[in-house]
Amino acid sequence: MKMVVYQKKIGTKKAVKRFLSVTHVALFFLSLISFLQCSASEKALKEEKELVWPLPPEKPRIKYLRSLSDRKSIEGSESKILETLLGEEKSDALQKPYGVVATNDEKVYVTESSSGRVFVFDLKNSKLSFIGSSSFGSVAMPLGIAADSAGNIYVADVIQKAVLVFNPKGEMILSIGGKDEMENPAGIAIDNIRRRLYVIDSKAHKVKVYSLDGKFLFEFGKRGIEDGEFNFPTNITIDKEGKIYVVDTINARVEVFDAEGKYLWKFGSLGDAFGQFTRPKGIAIDSEGNIYVVDAAFNNFQIFNKEGKLLMHVGSLGKEPGNFWLPAGISIDNKDRIYIVDAANKRVQLFQLIKYNNE
Repeated sequence: MKMVVYQKKIGTKKAVKRFLSVTHVALFFLSLISFLQCSASEKALKEEKELVWPLPPEKPRIKYLRSLSDRKSIEGSESKILETLLGEEKSDALQKPYGVVATNDEKVYVTESSSGRVFVFDLKNSKLSFIGSSSFGSVAMPLGIAADSAGNIYVADVIQKAVLVFNPKGEMILSIGGKDEMENPAGIAIDNIRRRLYVIDSKAHKVKVYSLDGKFLFEFGKRGIEDGEFNFPTNITIDKEGKIYVVDTINARVEVFDAEGKYLWKFGSLGDAFGQFTRPKGIAIDSEGNIYVVDAAFNNFQIFNKEGKLLMHVGSLGKEPGNFWLPAGISIDNKDRIYIVDAANKRVQLFQLIKYNNE
């Protein structure tokens, strides 16, 4: 009996040693993978920081910062390694992104139309979460997205034909519109001063205006090619003065209106020259009043001054940092960081507007 007990002890010790040996090997490879990934990331980051527009000897105005695409891109390589070790299957990667809005609390909200969710990239805490995927407050096919000054998130859902409103905790608190009021809600924008929501109803060729509590106020526009008319508009933004900028996509132009929907002026035309458009999509305005227009066919974004004069363009077709493939939405935060949805590349690219003190 004593001999048997001794053999069991010996067997246990060998098993422990084997376990420790395997564990040490696993930890070594994990450390090696982590080191190599960190080194590659540091090298890539160093190279990416050197991407500026325009090229020298001109003064750089736009600088590439980083990309967001999945959990690893915000939380780091460790999350991916743990995912692999635990055998978890995750769909925490953008597949068909469209709209984006960046808020003052360092969060980037991206609509993911294929999975019916909104990705929330928390830059401050380096975390990824989601809204719109719960049984209460589910989204079907989100497109446009906007945020109000209270931190509420507004999501245009083309299937539900409504704009769903979520509080900062990600809880749905309101549904605006519906099948009786909207045909194809796409781009949306918030006027925080007037407490209004502006919705592009693309198939109806109109802009519909609601109070932030969901009351319909008025609408403007109809299908056509004349001033103040639209042909499948897609996106919208509002400047500090309350002027409304509508991307009139098929007419290949941007039309500008006052806060009550009165036509003011336009810029852009169909063509492949600088300052023209082929398939304009996202639109945003920086702190200096410059207007940014994304073109899905040109695979770039063009920057215009307040009068609609072209200042510069950024991007070309490709998969590298600073390249685009069917870009869509755009947002600019209070620090003049520019967020571009690079749809077919399944990512959001971040850029920085560079300012100079003597200007």
